[in-house]
Amino acid sequence: MAHKTTKKAISDTLEDLSAEDFEKFRAQLIDRRDEPRVRRNRVAGKNFLEIADLLVTHFTEARAPAVAVELLKDIGCAEVASSLEKELGGQSSKPGSSGTATPSPGTTGVNTVADGKHFVDKHRIKLIERVSNIAAILDELLDEDVIQQETYDKIRVLPTCQEKMRELYSGPLNARRCKDIFYKILEEKERYLVDELKEMK
Repeated sequence: MAHKTTKKAISDTLEDLSAEDFEKFRAQLIDRRDEPRVRRNRVAGKNFLEIADLLVTHFTEARAPAVAVELLKDIGCAEVASSLEKELGGQSSKPGSSGTATPSPGTTGVNTVADGKHFVDKHRIKLIERVSNIAAILDELLDEDVIQQETYDKIRVLPTCQEKMRELYSGPLNARRCKDIFYKILEEKERYLVDELKEMK
C-alpha cells in the first residue's frame, strides 16, 4: 500500500472522529498556547480536510504530526493519537525539532539566509524605503499571529509606509519565525521587489 502523506494521514484521522470529538479538536487547536498560535477565524467552520491542510501549512510537515497527536491526546483520543503516530512512523516524537536552527521547509521555496543574515535583515533599508503594499501585509501578519491587534492598530495609524515598516522592524520582526513569515508574505505581496533584491549582491 502506498505510503500516505502527512496531510492525508491527518485528514483521514480527523475524518474518523465523531462530530463531537472533531469539534473538541478544533476548539483545542484554537486554545493551544504554544507558538505558533492559530487564530480562531482560521479554524471556525472548517472541515477535516481544511484543518489537516492548516496543520501542515501552519506548523510545517515536520511538526504537524506532533501537534495533531498532542491535540488528540488532550481531547481524550489517546488510541487514535497512537494510531496516527504509528502510521506516520514516529514523526510525532520530535516536536519542535524543525524550524529552529534552519529555515522551515514549508515557509519558503528558498533559503532565506544569505551570508549569515536573514533576507529581511540584509535588505532592511531597501524594504523600509520601497514596500508599498503595507496594509495587506499587516493584515497577513495579524492573521499569522506575528503581531497582535494592539500593534496592528498602532502601526495602521502611522502616516507613511516607511514609518509603518520601521515600527515593524523595531519589535515584531525580531524573532526568526516572524522573519520567515514576513518573507513569505513579501514574496506574495511584493513579488517584484523581492526578486530584484535577490539579484543584488
